[in-house]
Amino acid sequence: MPWGYTVPAVLAVVVVVAAELVVLRTGLFRRTAYWVTVVIVTGFQIPVDGWLTKLSAPIVRYAPGEITGWRIPWDIPIEDFLFGFALVTAVLLRWEHRKPHTDEQETS
Repeated sequence: MPWGYTVPAVLAVVVVVAAELVVLRTGLFRRTAYWVTVVIVTGFQIPVDGWLTKLSAPIVRYAPGEITGWRIPWDIPIEDFLFGFALVTAVLLRWEHRKPHTDEQETS
């Protein structure tokens, strides 16, 4: 398994998901707005990341031994999506965890 980029990407997802499910418990993963946010972010990530990583004229290059080599649409390494998910989710979890909660907010 490639260690340089793949393992940290997978670990980032595992840590963020575990933080939500075990420690923070904000309920973020149960919210439709969160999943819509993920879709919107991914929708913008695809054309930008695809342009940066296209194999025909890459601006960003990855060492072949550091990634799995799995690339989905437009030559985007799968690891980029993992890091993107972890980053966006971590920021939203921190935001949710830090905002003041009232009894009314907890029931909605």
